[in-house]
Amino acid sequence: MSGAAPVIRIIGLLLFALAAGCAGETEPPLDVPALKARLRDTNAIGAFTKLALKNQVDDLLQQFRVHHQSGQKTGVAPLRQPYDMLALKTLCLVQDSDPSLARTISGSLEAIWGILADPEKFNSAT
Repeated sequence: MSGAAPVIRIIGLLLFALAAGCAGETEPPLDVPALKARLRDTNAIGAFTKLALKNQVDDLLQQFRVHHQSGQKTGVAPLRQPYDMLALKTLCLVQDSDPSLARTISGSLEAIWGILADPEKFNSAT
């Protein structure tokens, strides 16, 4: 499962900031290393699904990277929909089998978006 490590790192970063609702109590946002560990350890997402998510996360991170490096004055709003879709997909994958992780992810989504949307935070996190 060593090939899944980059997947966990990238998914952890993305999921830390997404803003999606999940039923039940919300837990405080988790730090990225702890979230990555929980994603790596969960049985709710299979190895092949983690690899597919990694490719989608890589593509999205590349879009953020290109946007930030372009020096455009426009915001990252066009990237919000793909971010939200990836977050919802991940939440759906873990919701039934690992509801605690789903609550943690849900509570951390906006913070992750804040990291991705800010060029300085993005560069230091990636």
